[in-house]
Amino acid sequence: MVQRRISRRALFARDGWRCVYCGTSGGRLTLDHVIPRSKGGDSTWENVVTSCAPCNLRKGNRLLHEAQMELRARPRPPAPVLFIRLATPKIPQRWEQYLGPYGTATAAA
Repeated sequence: MVQRRISRRALFARDGWRCVYCGTSGGRLTLDHVIPRSKGGDSTWENVVTSCAPCNLRKGNRLLHEAQMELRARPRPPAPVLFIRLATPKIPQRWEQYLGPYGTATAAA
């Protein structure tokens, strides 16, 4: 499988446009490395999540247990259909039968 580069738009869509720490969807969203880069964390789909600015500030350059925070969902690479959805905001109706539950941008979250 081809590993796609992380973009903010794809990351936010994968996580349902919500902070993975507190679940809020309003406000300014940022990206956060679960394991900070300074502690050996990579910029991979499994280590980068959507965070609201307050949660990102609270976590800072620490590991989850150090900040006493938890993830609401384990980060993973998004389904390939997410990229189709982002590139084509209006999916032709005849495709819906093939995309099934993956036909929405938040299904991959």
